[in-house]
Amino acid sequence: MPKSDYEKPSIVRHTMGMMNEFGRPSGQNHCYEIDGVPVESLVKEYGSPLIVFSESTIRERHAELHRAFSLRYPKIQIAWSYKTNYLNAICAIMHQEGSWAEVVSEYEYEMAKNLGIKGNHIVVNGPYKPDSFLMNAVKDKAMINIESLDEIYTLEKIASAYGEAVEVGMRINMDTGMLTAWERFGVNLESGQAYEVAKRIVSGGKLKLVGLHSHIGTFILDPKFYQQQAISLCTFASRLKDEFGISLKYINIGGGFASRNRLKSTYLPTTYMAPSFDAYAESICNIILGAFPHDNLPTLFLETGRALVDESGYLISTVGSTKRLPSGIRALILDAGVNIAVTSYWYDLEILPVQDRGYFMEDHVIFGPLCMNIDVCRDLVKLPLLNKGDNVVIRPFGAYNVTQWTQFIRMRPPVLLLGMNGEMDVIREAEDVTYLKQKEKLPKRLEPANSVGSVNRE
Repeated sequence: MPKSDYEKPSIVRHTMGMMNEFGRPSGQNHCYEIDGVPVESLVKEYGSPLIVFSESTIRERHAELHRAFSLRYPKIQIAWSYKTNYLNAICAIMHQEGSWAEVVSEYEYEMAKNLGIKGNHIVVNGPYKPDSFLMNAVKDKAMINIESLDEIYTLEKIASAYGEAVEVGMRINMDTGMLTAWERFGVNLESGQAYEVAKRIVSGGKLKLVGLHSHIGTFILDPKFYQQQAISLCTFASRLKDEFGISLKYINIGGGFASRNRLKSTYLPTTYMAPSFDAYAESICNIILGAFPHDNLPTLFLETGRALVDESGYLISTVGSTKRLPSGIRALILDAGVNIAVTSYWYDLEILPVQDRGYFMEDHVIFGPLCMNIDVCRDLVKLPLLNKGDNVVIRPFGAYNVTQWTQFIRMRPPVLLLGMNGEMDVIREAEDVTYLKQKEKLPKRLEPANSVGSVNRE
């Protein structure tokens, strides 16, 4: 057998993302279009940065949620969480799909009323409800979930003034085994506080307890916590029935369902971790269905926000400049930062190139345009070598960004809705200085002199 030629061993540096002896990599994902509309054409027509919502995605997610729970429980009512996204067009889509409104402030309440939602189709939550807010909610027969004894005192005065009992729900916090428990909101179940508050409501004779509300947390990835929530609520409802003769009209499990965004604290992408609506429904519905007489079931309320709208939203941004940091890592400076993408503080938002710049990729840090050190959209992400003028799409973007955005240094961009039949509607115009200053008042003594730069020394 002939002897093989000697081959000197060598070490070849392998760059992640490139072809090697194991085959071609999957490559960098791109986002060339949104609902069939090319991203580059959107930028050309509407500018950058630009926020885009997909109407079809919103309606599809709403239908998925409703179907998952309606399959397993016959009396379902979704209440759209206004604090998640209160753009009129987004709320109107949710209401067309059958959602009520869930609000936590007077101005959200006014928004819902302005969209034609009747008071008795508005759920009023939140830890701070001014007396005037409660008075309007009672007058409109809104669904009020009380947080404290102070609210009971105020509502009893209002009930006395109206001369009739006011129906209320009670928000409860509890230990579901999840760390950490939300103890700030509502009254506690395990300490006996919830029972004492229920007894106080019944004893006063001016309020009628008709519902239980609980919101156990946010971005909850394990449905078992909802199972424990449902068990605790149903057990407490049974005690209310036995001791006070209360037959509940509704049980409200709040929100907290996870979207397919990626929390910074997770190792795997939440795309693969977020439970389906069916998984959440499986943990909740059978327990409630089995806890009440079949002919007197309470309505099950859902206040889902993030999981309904997050995937429908996109932020289109443009690379303003690039640089190499002293550490050697490459940086991109975008025309949109944490002033718009507020959720980048707690999410590793997906950043997808629009233009094809090949297979070679390296680590990047993504900065926004603000003159502040904390304006970091992603502290580490692998991207191809993008250049000034290239575009990226940031997603999922639909939840909380357009309610928590700011006008610090850069004003807020236009928002576009892509309709079901190819419509493209600007649902919020880009801001300008006139809009920004319209509420300000300049004292006459501070008005500028007739000629710019002149000083009156008399």
